Amino acid sequence: MQSAQIRTTLFEKLIENGFSTNAAEISTLGAILLAYILITIILFWVSRKIVIGFFTRISKRTKSTLDDILLQHKIPKLLSYFPAIFLLHKLIPELFEKQDWIENIFEALTVIVALALVRALLKSLRDYLKTLKSFKDKPIDSYIQVIMIVLWFIGGIVILSIITGTEVGTFLTTLGALSAVLLFVFKDTILGFVASVQITINDTVRIGDWISMPNNNADGTVMKISLSTVQIQNFDNTITSIPTYKLISDSFINWRGMSESSGRRIKRSLLIKVSSIRFLKEEEIEPLKKINLMEGVIHEKDADIKSYNAASKIDKSLLINGRNLTNIGLFRSYTEAYLQQHPMVNKEMTLMCRQLAPTPQGVPIEVYVFSKDKVWENYEHIVADIFDHLLASTQYFHLECFELSPVIPLSNV
Repeated sequence: MQSAQIRTTLFEKLIENGFSTNAAEISTLGAILLAYILITIILFWVSRKIVIGFFTRISKRTKSTLDDILLQHKIPKLLSYFPAIFLLHKLIPELFEKQDWIENIFEALTVIVALALVRALLKSLRDYLKTLKSFKDKPIDSYIQVIMIVLWFIGGIVILSIITGTEVGTFLTTLGALSAVLLFVFKDTILGFVASVQITINDTVRIGDWISMPNNNADGTVMKISLSTVQIQNFDNTITSIPTYKLISDSFINWRGMSESSGRRIKRSLLIKVSSIRFLKEEEIEPLKKINLMEGVIHEKDADIKSYNAASKIDKSLLINGRNLTNIGLFRSYTEAYLQQHPMVNKEMTLMCRQLAPTPQGVPIEVYVFSKDKVWENYEHIVADIFDHLLASTQYFHLECFELSPVIPLSNV
């Protein structure tokens, strides 16, 4: 029996039982509407149980995380809305003699639920892709947000078109005239989308990279790359948010290359006082041979120098003549030998101790090596351990490090 027949039959029964025409009409309409709502609620409850139960059973039987993510984002619940909406869309307009505004409301409601379902599916896809190693460091949030903006924009136009009964083309024509305003409103969104595409194509930044942007007070790990902002957790655990397009408009340092390499660079200098640098006499060289790392080095260098001086008939009555061992030269050799045997220095990468151009503060002796451990805390301990030893070693080579002169109070001048 169709809705019209049910309505007519019920209306006649109420008239027979003494109801007035208006009361019978209202009572008939209310009773049928209440019955339809109850049927819809029951249908929704049944379909929800069936759909959720189906997804739950699949989730328990499979090892994939995708079905778990779909349940987490309530995909089954959203699917269970459609049978109830379609039923109401079929019955209610007939009850109200197919008035257009009622049909428009249900059509708009269907579009809204469909958009919600697509949004949940996209979120599920985002979370699932983040579990895959190849997508873990990609700015997936940016692309999902762009797709959702486009979908909500299209959905909004469709909903307005349905409710007002206006053609979609009319809305698009109006929006075309307002394009300049829209570009101004969505400027950051458009810039963020372009930046996200360039970042992905050029592989400039990944989630998990350590980047430094001094101009934006950012120095830490990239936590999230979205359409509008990039969130960076600094080393003091503060969070810095910068516009995504800043990553292509401003300069920054990405430390990923260091993280992926075999070592982290140590490049630091000791400043040696020029007045402490000198040639070494024979009696000063002998004690240095007792240093384990220097015995072989000194024997080799000393023999080579004496052979050269003898062959060249050098007058050694003056120490400056010919070739000689210097305390700073032996200290550089000792430094390289010490680094060669240090367990935390990567011997397969550059390893050297070099002398830089003299400065007003002294002669820089620079250590240029790579540590095996790249973790910041451990790296700093390794650097401190190396330079603690080298600073303490300078006195054995009769060298002095540069020190700032103490400040003399004016009262003592």
